[in-house]
Amino acid sequence: MHKANLLVVEDDLHMGFLLMEMLQDNGYRVRVAKDGKSALEHLKKENFDICLLDVMMPKLDGFGVARHIKNLYPSTPFLFVTARMLMDDKLKGYDLGAEDYLIKPFDEQELLCKLNVILRRTQSSKDVVEPTIFEIGKYHFDFSRMELKFGEDIIRITEKESKVLKQLCLYKNRILRRDNAVEMIYGKKDYFHGRSFDVFISKLRKLLSRDTSVSIDNVYKVGFILNVKEPSLQ
Repeated sequence: MHKANLLVVEDDLHMGFLLMEMLQDNGYRVRVAKDGKSALEHLKKENFDICLLDVMMPKLDGFGVARHIKNLYPSTPFLFVTARMLMDDKLKGYDLGAEDYLIKPFDEQELLCKLNVILRRTQSSKDVVEPTIFEIGKYHFDFSRMELKFGEDIIRITEKESKVLKQLCLYKNRILRRDNAVEMIYGKKDYFHGRSFDVFISKLRKLLSRDTSVSIDNVYKVGFILNVKEPSLQ
């Protein structure tokens, strides 16, 4: 049974530990980030089913983290758990796309109930339809047509190249684990399929090389990341 993976972003280490312990006791996998910048590093390295954000934090506040999530990981839901109780803050949180905005101190059962509702909805929606159109920097990728566009140039790619690129796009700016991708594309994982997968990665690197904001980077012994630099957010 899948355990939901949660990221708690909380600069109060005592509160972060209490949240982690409570959530783990209720069957969740939990990572804790002590500030906004650390949260962004966690998001680059790991896929999360939901994020719990404090607002007042050093380096990058919760609203800044929320903007990054909406821009880079739009399918990842988040909610605020904060002492900031002003209506303007609450409205700002919802405007940024928050699922909810809880004021500290909060009721544990209420938080757990909200998490269950959010996760049921988001997990079921993920199983419906995967996207087939992707924007990769200056490139436009249409998986259903096996077509990669750069400006007016249309590049026809093979079925396997399309499948590999789609997996990279679905994990844009996150780690795509090589073994998982190989099994998903070929139906099983072995040395020869793995080597074939690596060849397609090399071909895709060349195809995407015209945009310097796009790169496919190795993560040693783990997999690859389709890195797409987005405009900096303030």
